Amino acid sequence: MSYFGRIWCVFVVLFAGQCMANAVTSTPDSTGIVVRLGIHDTIQPVTADYLRRGLTEAARMHARAVLLSLGTPGGLLSSTRDMVAAIEDSPVPVIVYIGPAGSRAGSAGFFLLESADVAAMAPGTNAGAAHPIVEGKTMDPVLKLKVENDAAAFLRSYVERRGRNVEAAEDAVRNSKSYSEQEALRMKLVDMVANDEASLLSALDGREIKRFNGNPETLHLRDAQIVAVPMSVRERLLDKLASPDLAVLLIVLGGLLIYLEFNVPGTIVPGSVGTLLFLLGVFGLNLLPIRHTSLMLLVAAFLLIALEVKFASHGVLAAAGVGALVFGLATLVDGPIDEMRVHLGTAIGAGLGFGTVTFGLAWVAMRARRNKVLTGAGAMIGRQAFVRAVYPALGTGQVEVRGELWQARTNGVLAVGEEVLVKSVDGLVLVVERA
Repeated sequence: MSYFGRIWCVFVVLFAGQCMANAVTSTPDSTGIVVRLGIHDTIQPVTADYLRRGLTEAARMHARAVLLSLGTPGGLLSSTRDMVAAIEDSPVPVIVYIGPAGSRAGSAGFFLLESADVAAMAPGTNAGAAHPIVEGKTMDPVLKLKVENDAAAFLRSYVERRGRNVEAAEDAVRNSKSYSEQEALRMKLVDMVANDEASLLSALDGREIKRFNGNPETLHLRDAQIVAVPMSVRERLLDKLASPDLAVLLIVLGGLLIYLEFNVPGTIVPGSVGTLLFLLGVFGLNLLPIRHTSLMLLVAAFLLIALEVKFASHGVLAAAGVGALVFGLATLVDGPIDEMRVHLGTAIGAGLGFGTVTFGLAWVAMRARRNKVLTGAGAMIGRQAFVRAVYPALGTGQVEVRGELWQARTNGVLAVGEEVLVKSVDGLVLVVERA
């Protein structure tokens, strides 16, 4: 081999060695990752999908742990069950941290906190008040007992396996007990209290935990790189649409724009935008638990407003229709917490506005339908006319209507200048009689 050939081989070997060194050094960085997720909203299908995606991403990145920053008033128990199952099945240890100060893990959030491999809270936070609520109303004793027992059994199924205080956790379900961070730590509902996420990860470094499957695992979190996995654009959009107030307002605004399109045909923009807003609102409601009896109230509201236009009831039917509309909107979403229901102010504003506009447009349309025809031969019926010529032999004559001369006939004898009324139209001949 020539001198230049040997130099070239040495260069290739050095370059390959550098590439391998880069690959080796990049491996610890990829495994030295803590994936950070943030849920500071109600618990519903969108947040459940976000958590599952975050856990899958953490497993793909071979992260050392998942840090879930949580602050929620609660949410749907069905979505909570999905999220707890995802945490239990996660190949990556999950740390649930209630923070920053002032945050809470209420209702469904308490279930998520207790399901974590490591449960932690920041100073000035609280958790608990996990009593289940059905359709946002007081339950009868039998149903209340069944729901309580089911929720308590669900919580016990993993709290005991995590080695935490089962009695204190169950007290949060049955008696709506809520705990401050120090009370939760003292009662062994959480593993530690940390001022911030950095101090939490530092305190957990080298700590051995017991996974849900029973296997022990030691956390190595010192100098780990925190990689935030935020909600995607799709998830953020769906999360906003899952707001009951926004969904109702989108439906109402979309309906008003569609009304405008019908009132001024051919404008296109109000109709297309209104249809889009209406469908977005319906899609948002599809993510929430809907009370079907409220849908019947909304249908009844439109029928009552229509009947008011058809049968004059001095506003009684219209008032009943608007009342049904407001009540139907207020009870449309049967969320377990106030944040997942339509607020009364939204229902009143949307119901009164939409009901008033609907009644006004229906009244205008019905009035226009009852008005006399203003064009064509039909517009002549009922009008006054004056006889301008008489042809007794033919039984016809000429009359003047609105400055126009028309051929006319009558059963009687008319005189020139006499006032007559147009009773009907036969082709181009008016049938008249004495006024």
